[in-house]
Amino acid sequence: MNPAVRVQSLRPSPIRALSEGAPPGAIPMGLGEPSWALPLPARLALAEDSESCVYGPNAGLPELREAVADYFDEAMDRVMVVSGSQGALFALFQAWLNPGDAVLVPDPGFLAYPTLARLAGAEAVGYPMSADFTLDSWSFRQVLDRSPNARIAIINHPSNPTGAGVSAQALGEVAEACEARGVLLLSDEVYRELYLHQRSASLRDVSEYGVVLGSVSKAWGAPGLRVGWALGDSRWLAPAGLMHAYMVTAPARPSQRAALALLRESTVVLAEARTELSLRWAAFSGAFLHHFGYSPAPSSGGFYHWLELPQAGKADPMAFCLRLRDEGGVVVVPGFAFGEGGRAHVRLSFGGMPTDIAEGMRRLAPFWRNL
Repeated sequence: MNPAVRVQSLRPSPIRALSEGAPPGAIPMGLGEPSWALPLPARLALAEDSESCVYGPNAGLPELREAVADYFDEAMDRVMVVSGSQGALFALFQAWLNPGDAVLVPDPGFLAYPTLARLAGAEAVGYPMSADFTLDSWSFRQVLDRSPNARIAIINHPSNPTGAGVSAQALGEVAEACEARGVLLLSDEVYRELYLHQRSASLRDVSEYGVVLGSVSKAWGAPGLRVGWALGDSRWLAPAGLMHAYMVTAPARPSQRAALALLRESTVVLAEARTELSLRWAAFSGAFLHHFGYSPAPSSGGFYHWLELPQAGKADPMAFCLRLRDEGGVVVVPGFAFGEGGRAHVRLSFGGMPTDIAEGMRRLAPFWRNL
């Protein structure tokens, strides 16, 4: 007996494949997760929760939905609590896509987008970024005009994998184009609250249209809780909420209570997270300057640096990354994992411990110089 056709094309992501095959002592600069400790409010909530561990409401604990609504200045009926932002994506795709529909995805962009589209029977259509990998509204609209079967479009800024931001003007133009076509616009903003200098623009700064996605995984430092949210018109969210309920019933109650504690202490938690990010950026940028001879451009949010491959590494990026891992002892992610638009680059994560970041850059640099 064979698995369903939708599963047969699935493969482990290159991120996991490279990380899980790494030799002992390899420096992990591949996975995108914060290395600082789970913030104290979440730890206390997990330790002190004496309530019985019963099912939660399908839509999420009312007090958590209220906390999310308060933080983002949204009405409570425009908040859906989900099992991570990827849970929201899966539910929204399953709720709104039919076989033969198209989903516009950034290229390069988060590697789960095309796979989730295919699992819903839809086609993923990439749209290119600008030369500096920011959102190019003109290119987006060109692809949208050529895609009459488009039903959903995704934007992701600050970007995974590039760290690039977005202008409010570009966001407004994309939102206007999607609204005119009746295409559901999803704005993945999970890295927006984790920044070095200035917070990136949000879809909500320019439009009430579409759905904004977020989670406690990055800026709130709690990826293992698997708690996120979707913000938008209840007409978009209700079908997805029904799908999400059948997927998982509800996010785990202890995780929701820990997320609630984090949201209620956002002022302190987010300030501490940005301090932790600054420490890691200092380690990364200092080592980069020392070993590469120039200063890297800071990301607009998150902990990724988008580095162009040396010319000799562009012929076979996966082989180059495997050699870097097995001979150099440092793990990075080949850019083609995020789309053809990323083939000439690798993604480096500086979310790890500062000492590991500095050592990882020391190990990595000779492969650029020698090639």
